Amino acid sequence: MSQSAAAGGSNKENKFTLAALAGVPLIMVLGNSMLIPVLPEMAKALKVSQMKISLIITLFSVPAGLVIPISGFLSDRYGRKKVIIPSLALYGLGGLLAGAAALIFKDAAFPWILGGRILQGIGAAGTAPIAMALCGDLWKGKERAKSLGVIEASNGMGKVSSPILGSLLGLIAWWAIFFFFPIVIAIVILGVWFLCQEPETKKEPKKVKEYVNSIKKIFKKKSSLLLTGFFAGSAALSILFGVLFYLSDFLEQRYGLDGVIKGAALAIPVLFMSSTSYITGALIKKKVKLMKWLVVIGHALIATSLVTLPLFNNVYIFFAGISLAGIGTGLVLPCLNTLITGATDKDERGLVTSLYGSVRFLGVAAGPPLFGWLVGISPAVMFWASAGVSLVAAVLAFFFIKVKAIQSSQEAGNQQIGQGNQFKQQPTIIKPVTKSTLIYHSLAWRPLSHFHMVARKPMPNMSARKQDGQVNNGDGQNQ
Repeated sequence: MSQSAAAGGSNKENKFTLAALAGVPLIMVLGNSMLIPVLPEMAKALKVSQMKISLIITLFSVPAGLVIPISGFLSDRYGRKKVIIPSLALYGLGGLLAGAAALIFKDAAFPWILGGRILQGIGAAGTAPIAMALCGDLWKGKERAKSLGVIEASNGMGKVSSPILGSLLGLIAWWAIFFFFPIVIAIVILGVWFLCQEPETKKEPKKVKEYVNSIKKIFKKKSSLLLTGFFAGSAALSILFGVLFYLSDFLEQRYGLDGVIKGAALAIPVLFMSSTSYITGALIKKKVKLMKWLVVIGHALIATSLVTLPLFNNVYIFFAGISLAGIGTGLVLPCLNTLITGATDKDERGLVTSLYGSVRFLGVAAGPPLFGWLVGISPAVMFWASAGVSLVAAVLAFFFIKVKAIQSSQEAGNQQIGQGNQFKQQPTIIKPVTKSTLIYHSLAWRPLSHFHMVARKPMPNMSARKQDGQVNNGDGQNQ
């Protein structure tokens, strides 16, 4: 990276900085996805139902979703690193608590593990969203887009690799994953501490009242777009993690898949989602109409795949269906990210993206227990109800993502930026006065209130005033 708002370090140093920041969202993704392959074994060891074991996911995501706006406020006020590093430490501490409880209390450790997961969720709130904000602080222009692309790629890589990694650790013991967290987190903390130099800012920190007023102002102007985007993003992630939760138990019970093979199978829909997200993000650019239709088409694909899954008793068709749902999710999320980010001004963007992040986390939290409850009724009911939610999201996106309104808002913002840049680029030119004596003569017979007084610097080794009190203009004449 060539542009950095930090200390203007070298290209190599900036790559190390970006590598350290890329580890932050990776940690957040591992928090849920790594545990999904071992949830059935964990439920057996702790002697709890599938509904209760889903709280392992829920009580991580709900606290994260609730605390993200607070973390964003604190990072604006006190600095990004001052939030990221303690958050990572709290994340690791929660893992140690859960792992130690599993070793000490055995099958009675479930409440302690849930407590550790709550701590991890609170810590996760100060990780990926704040790392993205720090990227925005450190880089500008194309370099900023590249850095955020690397952050998103790290997120996708974590989603794909975490089921396999979780399955490998599960071969040791189901509780080994909890001890894996603090080891990786310690490396990331050291990287952020030593390699990320946060730029100084002279901007006054926002007060709580200003944040509340910003929320009211934003949702008063753009409530239809934002609420539709929030619902569509939350629904997509809720269905994704609900399907993965169901799939983990389904593969083990129906086909006897376990260990790394099951982890690889769980990675299939996530791989399709991540690949589609990467391609979609590269293609959409600023094409608002295309983004709207991709959101509609993406949710329609999710609904179609979920409707057909109960109709066929074939493992290949099943994986084709969930892969299609992964493609639909990959179409939806990058478009929503861009639409929601571009719908707000710079001063409001951090707050809106924090709220969007909270809603996404709550969607992840709702998926596993909701699917666990619905599968108790019937797997067909579970899939068809989820398809209905996705279809509702597609219809809402069709009617409430208004292309012309978004385009006009963006054009108005670009005009304001252009006018600001034009004003900044016009230098003030002071031309030399060829006949200064005329200026001083004119001051003798015109009222002083009609003029801005202009004093010319006297020649070297000359006094500012002559002996008779007249102005010395440097030309040796008495005026």
